[in-house]
Amino acid sequence: MHELNVLMEVVDQVEALAVENKIEKVKGIVLQIGELSSVVPMFMEQYYPMMVEKSKSLQESKLVIEMIPGKGRCVNCGEVYNVVEHDGYCPLCNRFEKEVLQGREFIIKEIWV
Repeated sequence: MHELNVLMEVVDQVEALAVENKIEKVKGIVLQIGELSSVVPMFMEQYYPMMVEKSKSLQESKLVIEMIPGKGRCVNCGEVYNVVEHDGYCPLCNRFEKEVLQGREFIIKEIWV
């Protein structure tokens, strides 16, 4: 349930940016979340209304989540594949050892005003 802490930090950062830039209303926040990160998007969406209900600038804002696929490169054969779709195993040689290329990200991509 660390999503509450992560979401609190996102809200605090966006509120600070809104104050700093004299923005009265934020329409939305776009987050990019990697499939391999420890953040569960469903919980972020569920908790967001509660986290912004007392915020003057974010109260009516929308949360948009874009998923970044978890991609890995097999250290044995070099195949690049979706780690989640293949349960971590290379679809060509069936080895588990891989270099993670993407999918651990957590990024505030956009703030809509």
